[in-house]
Amino acid sequence: MERLVCQLFGAMLVLGLLGCRAMAEDVTVSDLQALRDAMAAAQPGTRILIAPGDYPGGLYFSDLHGTEEQPVVIAGADPDHPPRFVGGGQAFHFAEVSHLQLRDLVLTGGTGNGLNIDDGGTFDTPAHHIVLERLTVTDVGPEGNRDGIKLSGVDDFAVRNCRIERWGDGGSGIDMVGCHRGIIESCVFRARVSDRSEGVQAKGGCRDITVRRCLFAPGGGRGVNIGGSTGLEFFRPKVEGFEAKDITVEGNVFVGGFAPVAFVGVDGANVRFNTVYLPGRWALRILQETTEPGFVPSRHGVFADNLIVFRSDQWGEGGCNIGPNTAPETFTFARNFWYCSDQPDRSRPTLPTPEAEGVYGLDPLFVDAEAGDFALQPGSPAAGKGHTALPEETQ
Repeated sequence: MERLVCQLFGAMLVLGLLGCRAMAEDVTVSDLQALRDAMAAAQPGTRILIAPGDYPGGLYFSDLHGTEEQPVVIAGADPDHPPRFVGGGQAFHFAEVSHLQLRDLVLTGGTGNGLNIDDGGTFDTPAHHIVLERLTVTDVGPEGNRDGIKLSGVDDFAVRNCRIERWGDGGSGIDMVGCHRGIIESCVFRARVSDRSEGVQAKGGCRDITVRRCLFAPGGGRGVNIGGSTGLEFFRPKVEGFEAKDITVEGNVFVGGFAPVAFVGVDGANVRFNTVYLPGRWALRILQETTEPGFVPSRHGVFADNLIVFRSDQWGEGGCNIGPNTAPETFTFARNFWYCSDQPDRSRPTLPTPEAEGVYGLDPLFVDAEAGDFALQPGSPAAGKGHTALPEETQ
């Protein structure tokens, strides 16, 4: 009898799981009302496929929850002809969501942000397990703090193979506030020509985030702003004395812009194996914008194995800008390759601590920098430096 009961229970469990799976379905929509209805009915495993065409932006959705095995997916039905969401304060705003994936969408013309994902203001219950892939976000703003993608209180996330262009003059391509355990990978950032914007910004208590193999051409005034300036009431989940901690920036290409990276109120960050081509002013900045009691000075940054090509007439302060209230003596510089293209004898930067095994004054021999090909020719003296040298185990 006991064996029969176990068999019956097992059969009921299997049928229950099959029933749950059967309930999940693909839903193809081609108008706004159908999209709203599909969102309202979505459950773990639902895939909402949006037909090609133009749709109005300004959409808000909350409490969408998938599971690890069965995320909720919102995607273009035809990846070669993705649907376009045009205008609105932001094309989409998702609040208090989890295990959500967005793919193959175009978001353009938002007056606030292109895409907004947040915790709905419940700082102790972040949005989590979010995947953004093959999104195109363009023409946001243009004036003021307007972001391509805004993430606030989002944990365990990935942004991959996205293209973000022409966000607000004063905003960021991707702006993160209080986000944790995320990766931004293989994305393209093209800012409006301005010194007041950033390509990627991680602030407000961000931690354990990697920016890898992206192109910033240009990335704005600061390609990656590691840290920043955040009102204390917006830190998530609480103020811990740093704007950002344990941030990695690796294997990227930075073209133009004023500075590829800025360490701003950061407590530990690693910038390595990046290629920097003709920055407008500096190779890096060490700054402190939040000076409230209890905040550590910007410290413990590592800048190593990068390849930097610059011009003497676009180079200030020896390539490293250091602001007040920082701890530049805690920074480490190692094995970077520096080349001043118009005056090679001026290639050595001015750094706050001695550099170990730096290389100065040699042409790296790019394949075709003017055409945007920053691979190295055979026999390049810069072998082992820059984005092409990022170790395989990190990919």
